[in-house]
This record gives sequence, structure tokens and C-alpha cells, in this order.
Amino acid sequence: MESTEEEGSVILIDESESENSVLLVEDSEEFPLQEENTDEEVIVTFCKRAKVMPHARYDCPTYPFERVECEKSFPLGRNVETCSQCHCYICDKLTAECKNWATPSLCHCNAHNKSKYWKDQWNSALTGGLSAFNLELPEIDADVRCGGMLLQKFMGDVSVEYNKYLSGESISSDFHECLCYQNLAPGQCGECRCHLPCIAHRFSSYTSVSDLVMAFVDQAEKERPKAEVFMLLGAAREIALHKDLTPYSRTSGHLASPNQAVPCLMSRITGRLQRLLVLNDFPKALYDKLTCFYQSIPLPVHCYTFADSLNFLPWDHGLLTSVLKGQNITGKRKHKRKKECIWEIVPVIEARIERMEDCRQYKELVRYLKVVKCSDSKWIQKWRDKLPFYMCKSGDFAGAAYALFTSYPGNGCTARRLSLLQFKVYLKMFCTGQTPSGRDLEDSTQWHPVGAPLKLHFLLKQIFRLLYSNTSLYTDPKSWSSVIMAFASHPALGADGRLIAATLKEPSQEFQEMVLGESCVMEELASNDHANVALKKVFGLGSPLEAGLIIVVQGVQEMVLEQYRTLHSFLEIMLAFGNNLWALKLLLEPLVSHKEVLRSVVSLLLAELCCQKAEMLGQLQHFGPQYVGELLCLFLKSRNRYMPLIGTSIINIIVENLHVCPWAKQVGKFLQKVMKPFGQEAYDVSSSVALLQNSLQAEALED
Repeated sequence: MESTEEEGSVILIDESESENSVLLVEDSEEFPLQEENTDEEVIVTFCKRAKVMPHARYDCPTYPFERVECEKSFPLGRNVETCSQCHCYICDKLTAECKNWATPSLCHCNAHNKSKYWKDQWNSALTGGLSAFNLELPEIDADVRCGGMLLQKFMGDVSVEYNKYLSGESISSDFHECLCYQNLAPGQCGECRCHLPCIAHRFSSYTSVSDLVMAFVDQAEKERPKAEVFMLLGAAREIALHKDLTPYSRTSGHLASPNQAVPCLMSRITGRLQRLLVLNDFPKALYDKLTCFYQSIPLPVHCYTFADSLNFLPWDHGLLTSVLKGQNITGKRKHKRKKECIWEIVPVIEARIERMEDCRQYKELVRYLKVVKCSDSKWIQKWRDKLPFYMCKSGDFAGAAYALFTSYPGNGCTARRLSLLQFKVYLKMFCTGQTPSGRDLEDSTQWHPVGAPLKLHFLLKQIFRLLYSNTSLYTDPKSWSSVIMAFASHPALGADGRLIAATLKEPSQEFQEMVLGESCVMEELASNDHANVALKKVFGLGSPLEAGLIIVVQGVQEMVLEQYRTLHSFLEIMLAFGNNLWALKLLLEPLVSHKEVLRSVVSLLLAELCCQKAEMLGQLQHFGPQYVGELLCLFLKSRNRYMPLIGTSIINIIVENLHVCPWAKQVGKFLQKVMKPFGQEAYDVSSSVALLQNSLQAEALED
């Protein structure tokens, strides 16, 4: 029988033989044909050696293989030797491509399919380190598989580094003297161990393992959430199994030994895991498997504090859900005869806040922060201070105004801790019904409307209540200037997020007296709820902004009379009135009867005009000649000997900057006409007007 296939093997069949009827004939060069074969009916003219197909190393027909259950420290026998078709059982690659073929602590050359250990390694390689998570096939998507593959590589790398740490160096010491007092050679005493040599092991530093884990965690944080969570859980399990073989040694560096390094690494890993599980909506089945996997990690004694790190309420927990929906306002309940409350750690609370902020769930966030408990009372109070801000973001401005004065045990109310910037932002939100688009009060670059602003009578009462509860705000002129600007502006914001100044018509003398008569002492207004009735009556008579500004002026007067000795600015207050000089006049007139107060205010204002000429000049240029003329007349026409000094100082600023004051000539003519009857009587008025006129003439001659 002859093979007709060029590449096929030749099989001879002898029907006369009963059992061995198949004879494989090797290549004719190695096995030449015998002469007696020429007499047979079948003559073999060509044969070829059988081709060796790809196979696992343990099935190699060329080199013998030695099998044991688990040996990964060094290659056994001739297991490291391979033919050209040998494949790694774990990697499913040619042995030449296996990076861990003979690597100590891995040794893939010893792997075979009869060992449970190596089968588990093979399963882990197929799923990328995910076999321990007991995942179903539909749960392994692209992100999970990516995390598993990275985890598998990390497990191999960290095993190598950890093995290096364990190997270290061994140093043999001298034999100890026998304690049983027998004259025996070392090693001969069966009762005293001191005859045995004392072997001291000097282990290498754990730093290389720590650095590898830290680098892996850094890499995990750059991956997608699903991949990251599997990577971090796998890393936590790996380092939890590491032993510190020199627990009493003094090593340098906080990552030099497992007892020092593992808690640090676990702290970072668990912190990230907490954020991942809170911020992401993992399917419930997967979420349960992740938390169960973490609970199964055999934590060492020095890591017991992390045992309950992932034991916090899931989003679908009954108590948490009822609180977020507003069905439970206490955050407590009885469940199976046990009292439950929402007690959570700082990283979990931070993650919940971040998620609700991202989803704009401000009402839910307010309900959560009101009831959640935390061991760090100062930290949680910092977030509770933002409750009024979150209420404003949800459109509940009235609730926010009340929340500023809500007290918590040991911390007082939020109003007492407000900074000047925060006060200004709240004031702007209450007046306009708009809120900053950012997450913080200080992030006020962009604003958008969310609801109706507060009614003026309620706004005024809450403002004075806030000022009288916060000493730093009450004594700061910038606080009062911001209140003046709020009532001297339109109830809307410009494109730049600033209040738009309004020019209010001066009310009649009768209206002013009526408002001042109905309004009571400011401190009483802030504390007495019955004052709302009087305020509603005042604001119901028409001209609400004018009425509000008159009452604010009264509050500023009281503050100046109390704080004039420590007052550090009055220019802020003066400029805040803008074009409403009638209100500024209403503020200054009562001060004339208090000589010491007026002298202190004028001295302060003159000093500020000397140092802040640019601010004053900017105000003059913004409002124009009509404003400048009326402002100068307000001071120059005063019968008090100190007030005209302010007008003179303003004229000096104009004279020094005539090149940027094209309206100065109009102001000069206005003053010459208006001030003529007062020139001889008012203090230094004629000389001030003359100075402005002479400067204008000199500039005209130069031109």
C-alpha cells in the first residue's frame, strides 16, 4: 500500500496479523528499507517523520516532566527545558513568550493540569484575576475584564517583589553552651535546643513592595470605575496576606515593613473604595459581591480597623431612602426592635454630598445633612453651615433665611460664623432670587435665577437680625455698604453678576418722617417678631425701596454712633449710596449734633480721600457732572465747620486729574452759580471754588 499524499504519513496494514495490524514506518533516511521487503506485495518507496503538534509543556514527547502539586519557587527537574512547540499552561503562549517561565515565586514551567493550585492559576489567567469574585458571565463586561487583566499582572509582579522581601539573607551564629550541663558535642543533646545553631534572618526592606502597590493604586484611579473597584479589592486582598517577619525590628521609613506599610496602603484603598461605591450605581448583585469579597479578606491584626470600612448604608436602604424623600425628618427608626440612625464616616459623607451636588439634588442633600451623625462634629458642622446655601440653590430663600439662625448643639447658629464675602453673597441671593452656578458661596462668577426674591419687609428684618448676631459683620463698614447697595439697586443682576445701581426718587419729607416714625430701634427690629406688622405697613404705603433705604440709613446711624471710635472706613459707606445723595444727606444731618462723632468721621473720611483717590475719582467719572456738583454742594453748603473740608478734598482730586475729567468745566460753572450766596460764609468755600476755576483757566491757556 502506498501513500498518494505528498505530506501524509504512510501506514502499513497487514491483514494476516491478528492484533498488530498497523505499522508506522519512519523516514527512510533514518530507517532504510530492508531487502526482504522487496519480495512483499507492498513496497514502501517514501516515508516522513510525524509532525509534532503544539502542546502544553507537561505533554511534551521530547523532554520529561516532573509533576508536584504546587512548586513555584524554582524549576523542578528538566521542566524548564522545552521544544519548539511547548506552550505555557498558564499563559497559553509559547514558552519563549512566557515572562514567568522560570521566575522565582511564579515558575510557570512547573504548571500542569493535575494540580488544583495550577488549575486555579489557569482559571485566574482566563478571567484576569476575577475568579475569586464569583462573577456571572453577563457581569464581566469590557471594564471588568480590563480591571481583571491589570489585576492579574499586578498579582504576578507583587508576588515576585514579596518573595524577594521574604528571601533576604540568612546568617548563622555560633553554637550556644548546653544548659543541661552535659559534656556533649553541639547537636547531640536531645533535651536542650541550645546545642542547635541560631540562624538569624536579615530580611530586605518592604519598600519595593509598597512602591509597587502605590503605583498600582495610582494606575487604578485612572481607570473607569468598574475596573478600578476590582483592581483595588484585589490589591487589598494581596497585601492583607503579607506577613511581617521582623515585627520587633526598627526599620527606617513608614513603608519599610508590612506592619507599617499595609495600614497606610489599606487606608488609601478603602477610602477610594468608599467613594466608588457611593458615587457609582453598580447593579445590586454586583454591589453585594464586591462588599462580600471585601468582608472575606483575612485582615491582619494591625488592620482590624478597616474591617467595617465598606459597611455603610447603600442608597436603597429603607432608612436612608425615607430621609431623602422627606418621609423621615429625624433620621431614626425602630427596625426589628432595634433603634437605627444614620451614622457615617467622613469619606462616605463627602462622597454622598458630591454625588447629590452633581445631580442637583439640593433638597435631598439638605434633609441628609440635617440628620446624619459623624464622629467629627466640627467637620460635619462645616457642611451644615452650607445648608442655607443649598436651600437657596433649591429656590427656598425664606427657608434659607431661617436656617441661618438654626442652632446645633455645641456650635451655635451659622449666622455667627458668616464671613463678609458670604454675607454679601447671601444678601445678593435674597434680593434677586438668583444663585451662583458653582458649588460654593465664593464661586459667584455666574448666576442664574431659581425663584422669587424675599419680600422687602422680611428681607430687612433678617438682615438686621443677622448683623446684630454677628459682631464682626456689624462693626465692618463694608457690611453696611453692601446693605445700602442692595436697597439702592434694581432687583436683578447684570451680565457680570453685579447689582445694577438704581437712582431712587427722593421721597417727600412727610414720607421720610412717617417711615422713621413707624420703624423702631434696629436691635428691637431684629429681635421682635411684632415688628413685622409695622414693617408691612411701611412697605405697603408705596415706594418700598425708598422706605427700605431710609430704614437702612437709620441702622447705619446707630452703628456709627456706637462704633465711631473704632470705625476704620466711612468712604465705603458714602460711595455705596451711588446717585441717591438724598439718602447720604439723611445719614449725615443727624451726625452734626454729635460734634465728637462728626469730627471723627470727617477726619477718617479726609484720610481715606487722601489715600484712595482712585476710588473716589472712579465714582465721580461713573456718575458724571450732575452727581459731582450735587455731592460737592452737599458738603460745601453745610453750616458745620468740618463738612466743607470734605468738599475741598474732592475738588483737589478733580484738580489733580483734570486731564481725565472732561466734565470739570460744567462742575465749575455749576458751583459758581450755586455757591455764590454761600461763598463768604462757608468755611474755605470761595477758595476751593476759585482753585477749581483757576485750574480750568490754566488748562485752557495751555491748550
